[in-house]
Amino acid sequence: MNISMELLRDFSSVGAGASRAFSYPFTRKTKQRRLSFVYLIRTSYSFKSCSATLSLTAEVEEKPKFDVDKAALLARELRKSFNSGRTTNYEWRMSQLKSIEKMLEEKENDITEALYKDLSKPGLEAFVAEISQVKSSCKLALKELSRWMIPEKVKTSLTTYPSSAEIVSEPLGVVLVISTWNFPFLLSLDPVIGAISAGNAVVLKPSEIAPATSLLLSKLVEEYLDKSAIRVVEGSVDETTALLEQKWDKILYTGSARVGRIVMAAAAKHLTPVILELGGKCPAVVDSNINLQVAVRRIIYGKWACNNGQACIGVDYIITTKDFAPKLIDALRYELEQFFGKDPMESKDISRIVSSSQFARLARLMDDDLVSDKIVLGGQRDVNQLKIAPTILLDVPEDAQIMQEEIFGPLMPILTVEKVEDSFKIIQSKPKPLAAYLFTNDEQLKKNFVQNVSSGGMLINDTILHVATDGLPFGGVGESGMGSYHGKFSFDAFSHKKAVLYRSFDADASIRYPPYTTQKQRLLKAVINGDIVSVILALIGW
Repeated sequence: MNISMELLRDFSSVGAGASRAFSYPFTRKTKQRRLSFVYLIRTSYSFKSCSATLSLTAEVEEKPKFDVDKAALLARELRKSFNSGRTTNYEWRMSQLKSIEKMLEEKENDITEALYKDLSKPGLEAFVAEISQVKSSCKLALKELSRWMIPEKVKTSLTTYPSSAEIVSEPLGVVLVISTWNFPFLLSLDPVIGAISAGNAVVLKPSEIAPATSLLLSKLVEEYLDKSAIRVVEGSVDETTALLEQKWDKILYTGSARVGRIVMAAAAKHLTPVILELGGKCPAVVDSNINLQVAVRRIIYGKWACNNGQACIGVDYIITTKDFAPKLIDALRYELEQFFGKDPMESKDISRIVSSSQFARLARLMDDDLVSDKIVLGGQRDVNQLKIAPTILLDVPEDAQIMQEEIFGPLMPILTVEKVEDSFKIIQSKPKPLAAYLFTNDEQLKKNFVQNVSSGGMLINDTILHVATDGLPFGGVGESGMGSYHGKFSFDAFSHKKAVLYRSFDADASIRYPPYTTQKQRLLKAVINGDIVSVILALIGW
């Protein structure tokens, strides 16, 4: 089976030059290419951060110069640098983190401009959702790295007395980060900061669907960071495939569950551990005993003001009671107008859809016969500007396509139930989401929600802010992913926790060695069981 790069046609409107690689120029050529793990690919796969479409079919339109041999050479170069001990040094780690901090200060305008080119992302949103988050991760690592690196002392048992033990955090080696397009700067550098903090060499593969940010990242990494240990490889399917053929010490991938399976299968050939940050249908359950204005504003922020719904932790659908739904929709209508004006298509404060293929996918969801008459607000679209207005649909059938896949756009279905507790069954009937939200003042409902709803993360009475809390891990469960990072969890994600036990040559008890007499057996069992009284009795021959 062969795989094509129809993707490059689909996303040509995003920007030219999608196949540029750090240190490796590409040449365009029409040729076919085989994957060793393509048995996983039967139809088309979705390469979404958390939902961008990647079409894999039969013809390859262009073959970049960066192939498996180049990828192997790159991996060898980085492993040589890692084996030299260069990256494990505390001073090296700090110097790279300081360089990232400097880069963020000096290149903020360039970063904002790239994000606008790729997504029409408003400047303030780019700063709040991406640049400031990377700054926060960097500052935390600079502040805490020395403490993170200190071995953790562990208590020992009577069996190993006298002894001491500790857990040493050592870098895994050479790691691969495959990033995504919806938050192309944040979701590229945030895990890289964790990998550097842990002392690894890193290859970053940004998303070709955000070409301006991808190109900028390759330039910034070359300019500011140590290229003997940190590299960026741009490109598309062929480049990612070449990278996945190599042996890495860990892979972090952000995207869809379908492509996550491909990444995991490729990693399995080398027994490489993975962190998969995937997506899912993130629900928001809305009770009636709330501050409606505040709740609605926070829902809007977690949907349309967050990359226009193109976020894996964004609210995918709402569940509320039949009686409360009209009041909720009226409040959403009012606040949306306050946020984006009477004509949201003209608003400068809302991102566009990333590509024509994504626009077409969302249009198909809206035009589905099962839901086309369910639109109660919005529905406007402009394919030339790749814009779709905030759109609300009421009482969408659960078997409609819009409820079968992650929406990843500005469409918001509202499902209604008789009582709010009935929402639990709806959520439980679907794959576990990356995030789940509840709006209520009922303390018992909060406890029941936390106890009965499984999701990667959870937030009560707000949306998305849990990912900005350094002390909380960010990661999925089930279909929404595995593993986590953020803050110290990023350091831990790219570290091996090595168990170390220290003993002296003193107190070498003969009871552990043959021959095992009856007295030795009694004494050894007593020691292993930690029973001091039995130890004493065994020693005096009782």
